[in-house]
Amino acid sequence: MKTRPGFLRERKNWAVVLLGVAALLALLPRPVSAWGRSAHKLVVNQAIDTLPQDIRSFFESYRGFLLQHVNDPLDAVAKTPAEKRNDHLYLDKYGRFPFDTLPRSYKAAVDKFGKSKLQSNGLLPWEIGVYSQKLTEDMHTGHWEEARLDAAILADYVAEAHDPFSTTENFDGKLTAQTGVNERFGITLVDRYSSFFPMRPNDASYINDPTDHAFEVCLASHSWLENILIADRNAYVAGKSYSYNDDYFDRFYNQTAATLIRQLSEASTDVASYWLTAWINAGRPQLPR
Repeated sequence: MKTRPGFLRERKNWAVVLLGVAALLALLPRPVSAWGRSAHKLVVNQAIDTLPQDIRSFFESYRGFLLQHVNDPLDAVAKTPAEKRNDHLYLDKYGRFPFDTLPRSYKAAVDKFGKSKLQSNGLLPWEIGVYSQKLTEDMHTGHWEEARLDAAILADYVAEAHDPFSTTENFDGKLTAQTGVNERFGITLVDRYSSFFPMRPNDASYINDPTDHAFEVCLASHSWLENILIADRNAYVAGKSYSYNDDYFDRFYNQTAATLIRQLSEASTDVASYWLTAWINAGRPQLPR
């Protein structure tokens, strides 16, 4: 059977179109996650248990809802890449530690650097401040449906502030030839070893300034970056096969477990502390049961 010339031309044209689409997709920025979905759920699950009895029952009754929606910001980034600006703060874009050239007041930071630069480098601590205030207002006005959703979103952002890779331009390891180290640390290690994590978060406590505290958390997280990068490099080289296999992950976990568990535990403490702070600032309203 002879093939029609027009059919061949059609196939060729479609091949060109598909190649063009593939090339375009390769150029588009992909959402890069820091903590993965499992880590966020682990943080929220532990956070509820650190709350004082006065408010624990409210969050306990919505445990399933919070676990379901804590990853909503990750889904938002997948749909709208511009949302990425809210889940990180590239501190190293502002000089050297402790990065005091960056004002902690958003208005002062905009006046100094401009909105475009701030959005490009990330708004994470300010976004935590925004959602802390939203949750406070929800509780004050008795809008409990909004309160539980904003509590979940706030938990996501607070957890992100505890991930060292949310605080650096080298979030994906490309600047140090360690591409994907953020996923190996914040996703793969959690998925592989979380059942062995001896997490011991502290009891929730009041936070005097939610935005300022978020900046302090980002600074503390950033200080662990070099240790993680060195551990990743050492674990990779020690295997001599130069592959990210089971032996590599065992070595990487052995060298970073203390940091990983501490950051996740502190994230749980802080998530609960932000929830508690919002309730106190709302005037300690009676919570529905």
